[in-house]
Amino acid sequence: MSMSACSSSLALHSLSPIPNPEGFSLIRKSNGICFHSPATWLGIRCAKRSQRKGKLRYPSEKKKLRRITEEKVDVKDKFQGIWRFSKLRVLVHEDPGKDFFGVSHPLLEQIAKVLEFPVASMLPEEAFSVVRKSFDARKSLKEPMFVYTVDMDVKKLLSLEPRTWDFVSALEPEVGSVEHMSDEKVSSDLISILHHCKMDKERKPAAGEGIKYNSTCKYPVNQKPKVAVVGSGPSGLFATLVLGELGADVTLIERGQPVEQRGRDIGALVVRRIIQLESNFCFGEGGAGTWSDGKLVTRIGKNSASVLAVMKTLVHFGAPENILVDGKPHLGTDRLVPLLRSLRHHLQALGVSILFGTRVDDLLVDGEVLKGVKVSDSTRSFAFENRELGFDAVVLAVGHSARDVYQMLLSHNVDLVAKDFAVGLRIEHPQELINRVQYSKLAAEVRRGRGKLPVAEYKVANFVTGQSPSDTANYGCYSFCMCPGGQIVLTSTDPAELCINGMSFSRRSSNWANAAMVVTVSSKDFEALNFHGPLAGVTFQRELEREAARMGGGSFVVPVQTVTDFMANKLSDRPVPPSSYRLGVKPANLHELLPRHITKVLQDSITMFEKELPGFVSEAALLHGVETRTSSPVQIPRHVDTYESVSLKGLYPIGEGAGYAGGIVSAAVDGMYAGFAVARNLGLYTGDIESVLGKARNAGSVKY
Repeated sequence: MSMSACSSSLALHSLSPIPNPEGFSLIRKSNGICFHSPATWLGIRCAKRSQRKGKLRYPSEKKKLRRITEEKVDVKDKFQGIWRFSKLRVLVHEDPGKDFFGVSHPLLEQIAKVLEFPVASMLPEEAFSVVRKSFDARKSLKEPMFVYTVDMDVKKLLSLEPRTWDFVSALEPEVGSVEHMSDEKVSSDLISILHHCKMDKERKPAAGEGIKYNSTCKYPVNQKPKVAVVGSGPSGLFATLVLGELGADVTLIERGQPVEQRGRDIGALVVRRIIQLESNFCFGEGGAGTWSDGKLVTRIGKNSASVLAVMKTLVHFGAPENILVDGKPHLGTDRLVPLLRSLRHHLQALGVSILFGTRVDDLLVDGEVLKGVKVSDSTRSFAFENRELGFDAVVLAVGHSARDVYQMLLSHNVDLVAKDFAVGLRIEHPQELINRVQYSKLAAEVRRGRGKLPVAEYKVANFVTGQSPSDTANYGCYSFCMCPGGQIVLTSTDPAELCINGMSFSRRSSNWANAAMVVTVSSKDFEALNFHGPLAGVTFQRELEREAARMGGGSFVVPVQTVTDFMANKLSDRPVPPSSYRLGVKPANLHELLPRHITKVLQDSITMFEKELPGFVSEAALLHGVETRTSSPVQIPRHVDTYESVSLKGLYPIGEGAGYAGGIVSAAVDGMYAGFAVARNLGLYTGDIESVLGKARNAGSVKY
């Protein structure tokens, strides 16, 4: 390649020999030929950009400069470790689309801008990896775009393209956009973490080191501590996985059925209206989240080591790897079912005993210590009537629909505390309408989940003050469990009650989009209806669910009302639009369903949502009642470090039902930490899990 060719492609840039620590370089000879020399190398320098200084700076520039000065990080060695670039934006027409998670040329161009490298095509794709990809369609943007977070391996970059050395040397950290990590943050899945723990445990101590693990074990070497895990939702499964891998004798007790039979029971409910009280949309392997949208978003830190461990464990058992990169990952029921089957087989291979169709009816308490549980056959096949099972510890990982468990705990004076949650209605629009509202002219790119853009969704919230029952009461109204390309399903566990939720499959290809519009409620709302005590929220839920069943007329028919009629507080004679709910709908005035002040908050908030999303209030939009089970109405107090109940020794309340999680990922994280805590209490583990996964964060204080 001639030097003239080099010069033409690098216009406006100077070429000069720059010292290179690797001992080689490119130089220019008088005859115009480029070649390598061990002494110097050809650097590429950009023309210096003019900068405003002093009083000429804009206020925004001054603020940015002040922030950078205050939070500037000193990088000791820029040529080691990883550089992370965030907020790299690629326009829709330039990006390969939502299903592509590699490094495209348009993305390389954005990376080159950060590096101030003049020729993006010279950057090797192999030196970069996509950490996060999301889609931003906010109205404030001129055009929707994909937003990336990318890691740059410096050593690999310099080995493949040494002319980038000068540009790496000029890099400086910028808060929120450029970060340097001395060592690549490589997180492992839970299986690998546990295997590493076991290797440390089995390692022979060095001379004078002593025995690290067995010295604190409370049980003989040939006797494993017996642990019961009640509930096979995310928290129960991850607690079981930890305890099983660390050597406990674990029995997993699930009142419902494995996913294969559970799917058939749900099919019978949808087709023949036959509800199995212990095997339905709420009860069974995987918990209520199995037949939902399978969202993996969380508010406890999506880049934290604990969340990444959960995500990589899901991949280990069959989830697609793109959930590690997707900004809003979800699985869908069709992917959750085989994943749960794979996890079940792994647990059984560990020696875990899984009892499906088995309900915990009572606790075996001796003094103030839990010694076991009394169980019965929930299938009523009379394989057994009642059995008493003894355990050294009981991990209570039930969901918040297990209301009979709360009653059982109260009968043993276990502390329960009423907790805020949210209730409301589920709104459904045609998915094409939401696509147009969010994407405008680009709506055609969705193609029912098979196009370039993700199926459109939304997230809205409003805050209202001065509503009854107290003029000083504050209410938050927000969208919950938004299911694009989904359907509305029945989540009742009692034929006399009616409540609903949303679900979708992985492709999100249905004709409808649905989301709950819910309002926060607290003890003030329960007391206004003369409901008191730790289970006041449960009573409040049941009253709404029974009223919804009455308004629907029975047989799980759901009362509905168009949004326009709801806003006008009327019931029109015209037919309601189609609904994805398969058990039938009945027009009704939903103002008669909810307390008046909650209805008023919903009306005010929907008016606000229409301003944010023009077209949200539409005759094609249909409200369904009622949504009550957004999160647990109670919390079971526990010790922060041991996860043990504050009122009953040997009981470990975890997950959503105990009030410490709000979704699949946060529940799994809580179960994971609880598993290690129980193992430590039983002498199976004496390491420091926080050194591996960081400090535990739960979602108990977050309002969902």
